[in-house]
Amino acid sequence: MVERAPGAFSLPADWPAHPDLSLALNRMGSFDWDLDSGLMHLDQAALDVFDLYADEYDGRPGSLARRVPREESSRLDALVSQALKNGSTFYGAYFRIRRRDGSLRWTHTQGVVRRDTTGRPHRIIGIVRHAAQELADASVRIALDTEGRRRTSVVAGTTAALAHARTVQDVIDVLNDSRGLEYLGAASLVMGLVEAGRLVLVAEGPVGGFVPGTRYTRVDEHFPMSEVVRTFAPRFIESAEDFAASYPQLWRQIKGLGISSAAYLPLIAQARPIGAIGLLYRDKTGFSADERNLLIALGSSVGQSLQRAMLYEQEHDLAQGLQQAMLPRRIPSVPGAQLAVRYRAARIGRDIGGDWYDVIPLPSGRVGAVIGDVQGHDIHAAAVMGQLRTVLRAYAAEGHSPATVMARASEFLHDLDTDRFATCLYAEADLATGVVQLVRAGHVDPLLRAPDRTCRRVGVDGGLPLGLSAEFGELDYPVTTAELDPGHTLLLFTDGLVEEPGADLDDGMQQLTRLVEGGPRDLQLLADQLCEVVDERGGEDDVALLLLRRHGLDAPQDGGRLQQQVGQSDPAALSSARHMLRAAVQAWGAGERADAVELAADELMTNALIHTDGGAVVTIRMLSLPRRRLRIEVDDTSSALPRRREAGESGVSGRGLLLVDQLADEWGVESRGAGKCVWCAFDVPDQTEM
Repeated sequence: MVERAPGAFSLPADWPAHPDLSLALNRMGSFDWDLDSGLMHLDQAALDVFDLYADEYDGRPGSLARRVPREESSRLDALVSQALKNGSTFYGAYFRIRRRDGSLRWTHTQGVVRRDTTGRPHRIIGIVRHAAQELADASVRIALDTEGRRRTSVVAGTTAALAHARTVQDVIDVLNDSRGLEYLGAASLVMGLVEAGRLVLVAEGPVGGFVPGTRYTRVDEHFPMSEVVRTFAPRFIESAEDFAASYPQLWRQIKGLGISSAAYLPLIAQARPIGAIGLLYRDKTGFSADERNLLIALGSSVGQSLQRAMLYEQEHDLAQGLQQAMLPRRIPSVPGAQLAVRYRAARIGRDIGGDWYDVIPLPSGRVGAVIGDVQGHDIHAAAVMGQLRTVLRAYAAEGHSPATVMARASEFLHDLDTDRFATCLYAEADLATGVVQLVRAGHVDPLLRAPDRTCRRVGVDGGLPLGLSAEFGELDYPVTTAELDPGHTLLLFTDGLVEEPGADLDDGMQQLTRLVEGGPRDLQLLADQLCEVVDERGGEDDVALLLLRRHGLDAPQDGGRLQQQVGQSDPAALSSARHMLRAAVQAWGAGERADAVELAADELMTNALIHTDGGAVVTIRMLSLPRRRLRIEVDDTSSALPRRREAGESGVSGRGLLLVDQLADEWGVESRGAGKCVWCAFDVPDQTEM
């Protein structure tokens, strides 16, 4: 207990040169503390109060540490510091000292602060004495009440912190918090978990390391932690002598740590022991009834938290196994491209989510790249993700256009018994031509990095997320065409890479662009660096990442096919289709006929859009048999066949098919169910002839 001195006591100004005999007669010791030198003089009576021999004290306050317990010393230091700082003249306090026999005794001190003419403290003179029982009782009760409230608060605070612990390591970190140990009065902590009839130590700190031979112990061995697991009852070791007598084998290992008492508590969950915890104390003997009750409550809270953490980790392992089973086990080798993929789990939920990536090898030197995100962070999200990944892969392998692949995947998700939706980006790249067709379903845009590391956002026309587009009948996904030149890298990713709580998505995209521009050239190192950035900021969402760099093929692949859907009144789609045709004609080596191919294809697309009620699907193929030939196909939904007619002298239309007839080596019309296909073909030279 700390108390203010009601008044000054008398000491001669030149004390201790002439000590006051009346102090000694009243069994009071006196001290004179020179704050400038740090030396403190204790008279013989003061040494008797501290139960010290003269040769055990060197004149410095630190020498009293063996007699003043650490918690008492901290309290006195704080009191004196406050008196020196706030200008006080007097201070007083009750505190406990540890006698030579190890027992604790209440002591009282009062001090007078002497200051110079500037007000700077330079000397403290005072007394120490055994506290009279009638004076100490009230102080002790107040001190114990305060200490009890403090320790109750610590246990309550620890319990609250344990409520947020998700893993066993989280529980250990809460218990190892140095402030928590300090407030509980413990110097060290040990904790073990029961595994197959053994106790496995999982935590020890902060003093020392694992005691040799105790990291793994049998439950039937003679150790305090084993005993509380067997008996389901706590074990309070009152003193060093009690420890040495009860557990001599363990005491020989730890007696050098200065441990004076210990409390070992069983950790019980659902009526079975799952482990034990030990709190080791210095400068403390015995445990009051209140202290025991508080520690037993702490053990109960730790046991429940550990059970939750162990169940969480079991579910996490199951979920992580499911997640890994849903993602591709390996990424296929794709001629003409380099790939890097990564997945990072979320820091919330069960560390499992619906993010995924996939790489789909396609015929004729093409490859499909998928990135997607199913709503939610749970096992259901992972299950839906696995089904979506499978159907997307199947639709792409069947040869459907990118827009059709996305539309069918949306219908599939809508038909599932789930309320989840998913965002997705599908990119189909022809590695011979560099033409990439992209379809976006509510997903974030990709990035494109050039060989000089400059990076830009690729704007992709988008539709509704998968599942929602089918719900609202918006299944006509637009297709965006881009070129992927040799050495360029396409980055597909989920929003966890760019989203942060409270931050704007555009800001996240700009930050990612800067990271990519400053990142390493090597794809694997770049992927690792991007994921490390997410880890450093403590990402709360899972992240999937797919990097595709085109090297280019040595020669164009015969049998190649590119396709683009063009809707009515959709100039962007028409421009994208023209872009696709131009890139394919150049890559496949049309030579001098390139302009003729582009002009004829443009005429066929324009006719379909003008003379029919629906859109058109444009396909360009490279045929190799019986000769190398480029074939342009334009499919529409009208069954009316086109006819070639002459345009008048002033006519501005009617020349399309005449022009196609003049430019192409062959052209024709084929019925296709409810619609038709108008096509034209051009013979092109072999690459070896160019």
